[in-house]
Amino acid sequence: MARLDVNRFGEMEIFVRAVELGSFTAVGRECQMTPSAVSKLIARLESRLGTRLLNRSTRALQLTPEGTTFYERSLQVLAQLDDAERCVSTSAEPRGRIRVNANVPFGEHFLLPLVPEFLQRYPRITLELVLQDQVIDLLGERTDVAVRAGPLKDSRLVARKLGETRMMIVGAPSYLERHGTPRKPADLEAHNRLGFNYSRISPGWPLLGKDGPVSFLPNGNARASNGQALHRLALEGLGLVRLAKFQLMDDIKAGRLVPVLERYNPGDVEEVHAVYLGHGGNLPGRVRVFLDFLAEHVRFP
Repeated sequence: MARLDVNRFGEMEIFVRAVELGSFTAVGRECQMTPSAVSKLIARLESRLGTRLLNRSTRALQLTPEGTTFYERSLQVLAQLDDAERCVSTSAEPRGRIRVNANVPFGEHFLLPLVPEFLQRYPRITLELVLQDQVIDLLGERTDVAVRAGPLKDSRLVARKLGETRMMIVGAPSYLERHGTPRKPADLEAHNRLGFNYSRISPGWPLLGKDGPVSFLPNGNARASNGQALHRLALEGLGLVRLAKFQLMDDIKAGRLVPVLERYNPGDVEEVHAVYLGHGGNLPGRVRVFLDFLAEHVRFP
């Protein structure tokens, strides 16, 4: 049986915040403790567990494999504690920081416009938003929720589907006037196909050829790190791009971009998920209400 003078929940909370904030100084500032007191508390925890949880350096804290396991399980335990307190409290209100990572198009079209309403509904929550198209390690980047499009590979993550987004190939009228409009999939071989400058899960642009499915890899003379940049390059008439319909709708309606090869589109869609660390209902209340809010408000055309 554990000694009653060991505040294991308190140790867990300090340890989790150390991982999330990345330094003992930041934890001490938040919890009104000195950095040395935080360091000693973590050392006592490691001594009691008989294993090292964190590797310290002058610049960063890095989880050991045992620390990663303890961090993930601590999140579950603390979430259950939050739920227990919320069940018996009439005044419990979600609070704390949520770090959210999303690709740039989703962030600009959906996430940023929803922030004011979310924070008005939950004024004790603080959002930290990181918009980038590269896939990140949630634990390594101390991220609570990430929005991802396309196939999911990380088995440690729990996913909540937000919807599906239809993919389209488009080009600006100025580009199509100079280079012609592709009429069949094989015509893409002669076109400037703009893509991302990092490895994508998708093998290429899928289409239905006369003999079955075909795919074309981007081969253009420019690449970009996010969908918004590719969108802008397409508007400038540099080449063709394959992007989500929600990102293109306004420009298609205004005639600034033109869909091509739609009759050969095989129903090209990407699923969009909110992913997070945790299992089942073991989520902090602040994260749960954010996921519920996204599911309630995000609607893809």
